[in-house]
Amino acid sequence: MNYRHLLASGISAAALAFSFQAFAQDTTEEDTSAERESAVAKVLNRVTVSATKKADVEDVQTVPVSVTAFNGDTLEALKVRDLESLSYSSPNVSLDDVGTSRGSANFAIRGLGVNSSIPSIDPAVGVFVDGVYIGVNSGVVMDLFDLDSIEVLRGPQGLLFGRNTTGGAVLINTGNPTDEFQAKARIAVEGPIDDDRGGINTYIQGTVSGPIIEDKLNGKIGVYFNGDEGYFKNQYNGDNQGEAQTYLVRGALEWLAADNVTFLGKVEYSDSRSDGPAGQNRGLFERDTFDFSINNPGFAESETLFGSLRTDIDVDFGNGTITNIIGYRDLDSATSSDIDATPLTLFHSLSEFTQEQFSEELRYAGTFGDLDFTTGVFFFEQELRYTEIRSIPPSSPLGFYGGGAQDHKVLGAFAQVDYNFTDKFVGIFGLRWSKEDKDADVTYIRPRPECSVVEGSCPVTGTNPYIPGEPNGFSDDDSWTNWTPKLGFQYFYNDNTQFFGNYTKGFRSGGYNFRITDYNVFSDIVAQTGSPGFDEEEVDSYEIGVKYETDDLKGLVNASIFYTEIADMQREVNASSPTAGVVQNIINTADAEILGAEVEGRYAFTDSFLMTANIGVIDAEYTDVKYDISGDLVADGEDLALSIPRVPELTYGFGFVHDLDLGDKGSVTTTANYQFKDKFAYTDSNVGWVQEYDALSANVTWNTPYSGLALSLYGDNLLDEVSVGNDTQVPFGGNVSPLVPGSSNLSTGMNVPFGAYPAAGTFSPLKKGRVIGIELTYEY
Repeated sequence: MNYRHLLASGISAAALAFSFQAFAQDTTEEDTSAERESAVAKVLNRVTVSATKKADVEDVQTVPVSVTAFNGDTLEALKVRDLESLSYSSPNVSLDDVGTSRGSANFAIRGLGVNSSIPSIDPAVGVFVDGVYIGVNSGVVMDLFDLDSIEVLRGPQGLLFGRNTTGGAVLINTGNPTDEFQAKARIAVEGPIDDDRGGINTYIQGTVSGPIIEDKLNGKIGVYFNGDEGYFKNQYNGDNQGEAQTYLVRGALEWLAADNVTFLGKVEYSDSRSDGPAGQNRGLFERDTFDFSINNPGFAESETLFGSLRTDIDVDFGNGTITNIIGYRDLDSATSSDIDATPLTLFHSLSEFTQEQFSEELRYAGTFGDLDFTTGVFFFEQELRYTEIRSIPPSSPLGFYGGGAQDHKVLGAFAQVDYNFTDKFVGIFGLRWSKEDKDADVTYIRPRPECSVVEGSCPVTGTNPYIPGEPNGFSDDDSWTNWTPKLGFQYFYNDNTQFFGNYTKGFRSGGYNFRITDYNVFSDIVAQTGSPGFDEEEVDSYEIGVKYETDDLKGLVNASIFYTEIADMQREVNASSPTAGVVQNIINTADAEILGAEVEGRYAFTDSFLMTANIGVIDAEYTDVKYDISGDLVADGEDLALSIPRVPELTYGFGFVHDLDLGDKGSVTTTANYQFKDKFAYTDSNVGWVQEYDALSANVTWNTPYSGLALSLYGDNLLDEVSVGNDTQVPFGGNVSPLVPGSSNLSTGMNVPFGAYPAAGTFSPLKKGRVIGIELTYEY
């Protein structure tokens, strides 16, 4: 039974704890309550951010930016374990995994995001690791291993962080080498407590950091392993679904070359192997269950090499700093998925994807009296190669092969001036120029002889031999040049209160669809738009906010009201197809507007008890629809009335941190967090949707009397809520229910979007339900 496996693993971890304790008793002095910093104190510590790219990091409460920030101590105190879980402590933020490929982001902030795993569509929320922009969604959702800080910036960040950040930006800063010896180890085992679900999940990680040459060279190395026996139980064969193994090695060197010159180099290698998604077909099974049955467990494999080199040079000019950041990433991945989400072979998909990127940013930040000045130039290039293979026996005995290749280059230059008109009022003026080029070769994913875009064997020119008169694909290139302005202000009412506001414009570049599966529909789109690609998306954003902190620094409240206008919204419009399984077209569908507000805060009622809370509300609507998104072949008022996808109208949550001092027995820290996310449409037609979600997590940690040794019991999704990464329609639902033993009664339909309609099949990758775990950490 699963709970017995978990209990056995917990006993093993506890035994290991006593072994560590014996070791600690012989090699370290007992920790005292005066020496320990409580979890409440860690949360109350000042959090610094790099969001404004100033010469020095700034206090999060003083920057005129809507940002939720976590330093390493805060992440540890709140027991945050993965990037996705930060969705449940930040208002109007959804850092979801798309579900079709392990680690692929489907991020949305303030209603702006993507609903796609097609690698040629740029993310609306930019992810930056150690200052390096990650050009695609793949491999972005990661465990929070050895991090210095995370900053979640809400709203367009097109000035300082470039285009394709119309929704916001997530800045991930991995751990830096230290000038004193430090070591940390962690082992955790977790799993479901339900007998009808899978096995345990094990995490092992460790870091060692310290000086190599005193005052000259510091180093750090970290290793990470995650072995998951699979959380779900596949009703098709009773096997566990979701088995995974991930290995990661990360190294860093910091060279203090001179008093004013520092080099920081980091390199990371990761290898991940897992099953494919646990796809639930909601035309067969109830959406509020974990029931599913598939005959293809699939797989997801990825291998990534990532490196960065940061150079900081302090200069007398403006008492400033010159910073140069070079980044490189090489990703190689492959997937296999059961898209029909049934125990029949109706629609199975395989893919292979490679990405290689290089980037460099050179900037200067300095101060000249009342003027703070930041300027820089940016270069980015990446090569994408994507092959998709579809097996759809009901449609064709032939395999579907195709995909796309793209060369992508970006040039940018930016400058921002913050001018102190008085000691309380600051004006903010910024401008960015950017130019983006894309050159693509696309092969339609159609029945054809076996080929691979990645290996260069898929034809682009000529005619498909299996479909007379239909071309194999096309080649095209395009470029976009834009100016991104920003105007803002910052007013300090007193030492603890500031008001801020800004207007900014953002862009998400156009591009090409690598997943064209219906040539006739695509031809109609080209006839309407005059181009085989889609155009850029433009965003105008207006925001006003306030940040307040109590005199004793025990409490704070941050609030913002924002209004966003989107022109030529980029969407992946999905429709089920009996011949292609799913037809996915990337189109500039509509103009829209979004009005919203958010509040987040915390207060320490005592030195040992702190509460947190947040709420976000959004009202989003189309103002003009340019393409039929309802599926009735007409763009009219029915399309205007639809909900914009990926926009939950309400998110809110609250939590607490409590410390209990046990004297010479150590201390106990208890944390709990509850977050609600409203239901939202997933597809543009609103046929696909994701139900509301109540997330409850808790953690109890015994900080033993031996320095650095702690033992935790934790639980995630304690309410056992069902959630999915997407909800895509497929033509195989109630019509195949007689062939699927154990499926639900489908006469009225299980996939019901804000109302009732006949049963429809879906591919809805399940996320984990309730998880209970035990964790041991030792820090020296």
